[in-house]
Amino acid sequence: MPVIAPFYAAILGLIFIFLSARVIAARRQFRVTVGFGSHHVLERRIRVQGNFSEYVPITIILLTFMELYGGAKWLIHLLCIALVLGRSLHAYCVSRTDEDIRQRRAAMILTFGVLLVAAISVAISSGRQMFG
Repeated sequence: MPVIAPFYAAILGLIFIFLSARVIAARRQFRVTVGFGSHHVLERRIRVQGNFSEYVPITIILLTFMELYGGAKWLIHLLCIALVLGRSLHAYCVSRTDEDIRQRRAAMILTFGVLLVAAISVAISSGRQMFG
């Protein structure tokens, strides 16, 4: 039974709640219920939350499968930590109107790196079990 990926999923869930609360607060501040009403702060917060929700679920699913297939615990921890750092750095960068594109690029490299390693690992592990 997986125990590593669910732990990090819980941490990412708490981050998601924080990001969602920031969107709600900005919606109240600017009195916008749908869309972003030409408020760039709200637009950025919506995209931070949306981007987080686009990348985290599939990556956590793949990391959980890695764990189910018996992946190295140290590697799963490393990938989970990289995902938390990558998504946190991305949220920080995109939230800022004066964002540093180099930091944002680093955040995306971390995220894509985790996604790529997890996807390849699961494809290899499941392929071995399916085909022999």
